[in-house]
Amino acid sequence: MVRVSSPTLTDWLRVQDDETLAAVLRARPDLATPRPPDTTVLATRAATRASVARVAEGLDTFTLAVLDALLAANADRKPADLAQAATHLGDDVPADRVRAAVDRLRELAVAWGPDEAVALVPAAREAGGLFPTGLGRPSPALDWVDVPASLAGLPDDERKVLTTLAHGQPVGKTKDAAVVLPLDEAKTPVQRLLARGLLMRVDAETVELPRQVGLALRGTGPTGTVSITEPPLRTKAHKASIVDATAAGATLEILRHTETLLRLWSAEPPPVLKAGGFGVRDLRKLTRAMEISEREATLIVELAAAASLVADNEAATPEWVPTNHADVWLTATQANQWATLASAWLDLPRLPGLGGLRDAKDRLLAPLSEDLRRPVAPLERARVLRVLADLKAGTGIAEPDELAAVLAWRAPRRGGRLRDEIVRWTLTEATALGVVALGALSGPGRALLDEGAAAAAKRMAEAMPEPIDHVLVQADLTVVAPGPLEPHLAALVNEVADVESAGSATVYRVSETSIRRALDAGRTAGDLHELFRTRSRTPVPQSLEYLIDDVARRHGRLRGGAATAFLRCDDPALIAEVAAHPAAASLQLRKIAPTVLVSPFPLLEILDELRAAGFAPAAEGADGQVVDLRPTGRRVQVPLRAVRRTATRPPDNDQVADMVRAMRAGDRAADTRRGRTVTATAGAGANTAETMALLQEAARNHKSVWVGLVDAHGVASQRVLEPLRVGGGILEGRDPASAEIRRLPLHRITSAALVEPPPL
Repeated sequence: MVRVSSPTLTDWLRVQDDETLAAVLRARPDLATPRPPDTTVLATRAATRASVARVAEGLDTFTLAVLDALLAANADRKPADLAQAATHLGDDVPADRVRAAVDRLRELAVAWGPDEAVALVPAAREAGGLFPTGLGRPSPALDWVDVPASLAGLPDDERKVLTTLAHGQPVGKTKDAAVVLPLDEAKTPVQRLLARGLLMRVDAETVELPRQVGLALRGTGPTGTVSITEPPLRTKAHKASIVDATAAGATLEILRHTETLLRLWSAEPPPVLKAGGFGVRDLRKLTRAMEISEREATLIVELAAAASLVADNEAATPEWVPTNHADVWLTATQANQWATLASAWLDLPRLPGLGGLRDAKDRLLAPLSEDLRRPVAPLERARVLRVLADLKAGTGIAEPDELAAVLAWRAPRRGGRLRDEIVRWTLTEATALGVVALGALSGPGRALLDEGAAAAAKRMAEAMPEPIDHVLVQADLTVVAPGPLEPHLAALVNEVADVESAGSATVYRVSETSIRRALDAGRTAGDLHELFRTRSRTPVPQSLEYLIDDVARRHGRLRGGAATAFLRCDDPALIAEVAAHPAAASLQLRKIAPTVLVSPFPLLEILDELRAAGFAPAAEGADGQVVDLRPTGRRVQVPLRAVRRTATRPPDNDQVADMVRAMRAGDRAADTRRGRTVTATAGAGANTAETMALLQEAARNHKSVWVGLVDAHGVASQRVLEPLRVGGGILEGRDPASAEIRRLPLHRITSAALVEPPPL
């Protein structure tokens, strides 16, 4: 990097090499949109208040302290000597660390100039805070006063006031500032200090500690304690394979809960609150069904909505209903299911951790409500994960609080009041998703960060245990799956048994109800015997065989069809028993034959009522075969949500190189002496006869021309070319500096001028 004394940022940028300019554009991508036509525009953007504030948010604690020291030396008003400014940091701060911090500010185009004359952009004072280094303004009345001697004899109560202001904010609120009294009339410590001139009155309620007093009280550390290095981060090593296996176990658990959510909301969608979101009562109902905490349930609900698996159906009475994408997700492989949820979480502009908390007005923050929206959430999430990504594979952090402290040191102005909480929430959510395990970034999580969802799904598939094709049937009518089952086998087992406990091994329980459910779906007793006989690695207990046969013997003896609905049975006694039951009256069943009953109610409602009354009816189709009339669940059609990135994407290397070349050309064009000029008239295009004539004249005489043009985005730029050919709506010319051939549309040219030779 070339360092010369320069009065302005523009002049300094102009003499830097191309790599320095490229580094500025990479470090501050907001400066590259739209493309800067020259270094003057780049310098103007770099000095804007909003852009400098964004830079300050990314500075670490020590670099901010150096920035404050330069501001204390008024480097934003006139160049300051770095060595002199460093005295504000104290004697214990190494000079090389100070110089490295200033180099960082130069790389960001916030500071420029040599060490003997470092200058700051004016907006740096606002970005640095109202009181750089925590010191107030100097008091002219103390310029020739021996301040340490004046402080030596102060009473304890007065010294306590000064010490408090010296080590905190230099301003304070007090009613004693209403009037400045003579010392002999002053009664309170603040009144006496105002009378001594050791405090300055700002207004009737505010006092300020003069800089001279603050420096005297701080002694050898004028800026207080300066944190030079980031806090230590203790780590613990694990085998990468163990981390990935643990992550896969967490993945299976969250996938199971998400499937449960979709099943429950298919059957009974919860209502949308009037203010938007998901109600507390429904959340607690969900936690009981899943046997998880409310915080875990909130995360699953937010993930399902973010992945477009559930949505507000926007009906007259709105409900949260599974979408058409839920069916696609349910049929996908578990690795792809995980990748969908993990990608949605990574880009989720919301903070699920806020769910269940209360805001400043004591209002409950409901899941799925707008109260949880935080556009910066994806950026903060990525910051946390990037720290883990910088560690060796399998290496995890020992304490989340230590990671929060490291991130707070690296960017103390980011995150707001929830900064540390966001770190903890991110780690908890990432662990539940399998992105993090045992405090370390998992292999699939690393792939998600670096390569995207497809590569992450492939890595998760490798980490997951191989699906198994068997179960273990126990004598107590439980079925143990010692691992994830093959999809087809899992569907069969879920059809005939209910999950009793889940984990690395899933325990199912077979009951009369679950067997009847399988028979209702069209399975026969032979199908169920065959399932357990061929898929169980343990002997099938006789009690299970007897239970299947007993339920199957009673199942389907009573059959119903839609007439609106009918019930038929070969046994007139059973028909008579049903007709005499109290449920027959509510269902309006009437006998039309010794073996047939009919009803105006839907068949499914009739079957449910009779099953609740102790009967075991089955539904049949036109061919007399058992059919499954269970509802498949409600769905709402929604498009997949487009992810909105909140960060400005940095330009790639080719784009940066092209921008630098364009700025160099713009600088050269700005420095040229222009002769005869042709400008497009109002209401006319640039492709006028005068413009054509000037360009053709330059081409014939081999003269250079200065060209002003506007691109498709309305950004004006200028460059110097040696015209080679003019025609077909194109100006083709050679760049005198790079010898590159450029082709410019004539309709984009707003003005043109012949380049005059420099004066002798």
